[in-house]
Amino acid sequence: MGNMSAPQPAAGSFELLDGAVALPGGLLWLSRANSLVAADVHFGYEDVIGGALPLWSTTETTQTLLLAARRMQAREIVFLGDIIHSSRMSEGAAKAVNDALTFLRRECTVTLVAGNHEGRTRGEAILGETEEAVERDGWLLLHGDEPLRGRRCIVGHLHPSLPLDARQSVPVFLAAPHLIVVPALTPYSNGLNALSSDCTEALREFGETKDFIVVASTHDRVYPFGKRRRLQGVMSGGAERHSRTVSMRHRLQRDPSE
Repeated sequence: MGNMSAPQPAAGSFELLDGAVALPGGLLWLSRANSLVAADVHFGYEDVIGGALPLWSTTETTQTLLLAARRMQAREIVFLGDIIHSSRMSEGAAKAVNDALTFLRRECTVTLVAGNHEGRTRGEAILGETEEAVERDGWLLLHGDEPLRGRRCIVGHLHPSLPLDARQSVPVFLAAPHLIVVPALTPYSNGLNALSSDCTEALREFGETKDFIVVASTHDRVYPFGKRRRLQGVMSGGAERHSRTVSMRHRLQRDPSE
């Protein structure tokens, strides 16, 4: 991670740890395995919640993954749990999810790690075979709803984000020597505030004692914001907090060509 106490310039990618690279769109790249890692896509969300919306997020997320896999020449896409929002969905939605996975399998290998939203059946009727965890590049990849200590882990589940205002947030990666948390790919979650005490408690369950770096991810850039504890200090309290939040929001929303 190098010296990451302070923010660094926005970039097209950022190496969180040796061979583990944060990409735009909230995707993680494992360079030695040539694997693209996506967490918490929640396919079929619109159908499960009973809305009248089409399954636009399933289609859009599939296209995002396809383009990233082609750009990185990926050998594999690993879904890091909560692949579907629930195993209880209509036949039409189940077919759409299956079609999306079939479409991606034409590009590369697809590995499905089960999460808590797959339910007790692990979503077998919709997803087919899933894994509880897989190993890649010396990391154990699992969903993260049941924290595991003593291993180098890459997880999802927490949906880490940084709030920009009362209604907006940006997904972030959290990385420390023995734990990487990948942001959620679903567009429907505001996420868990990465600087909150709730997030601190959740991270503590994994037994990681080192500070985390925070890297925000938009659709076309990543933004390394430095150490989590430093950010917590910067963002705490009154007018200074408001000023820092406005500055952060401007940095994330401005034209990348500036």
